[in-house]
Amino acid sequence: QVQLVESGGGLVQAGGSLRLSCVVSGSIFRINAMGWYRQSPGKQREQVAAIMFGGSSNYADSVKGRFTISRDNAENTVYLQMNSLKPEDTAVYYCNAVLKVRSYGTARDYWGQGTQVTVSS
Repeated sequence: QVQLVESGGGLVQAGGSLRLSCVVSGSIFRINAMGWYRQSPGKQREQVAAIMFGGSSNYADSVKGRFTISRDNAENTVYLQMNSLKPEDTAVYYCNAVLKVRSYGTARDYWGQGTQVTVSS
């Protein structure tokens, strides 16, 4: 069984910072990519940031220059440092991992349970 467990959400004032963490555990052969998505009420889930096994990353335009994604491959952990937070960043943030549980076959998506981030104005 593969599990993704997020932590670090909470309530913060506009302009503040939060750091999200996500640990992937279980029977894992290789994690190809890890990332963060978010969803606010009435909106579709959107990708915030992603980082590949080799370290390359990409960001949604709305968070570029404010958020930084990083990962620790040895610990199967991904982080999202969020600075200069805005009220529009308020959402449930979900951790995502694209991984293989064995050497053969295709990678698939796994999701965390989500952590609430609320930014007050």
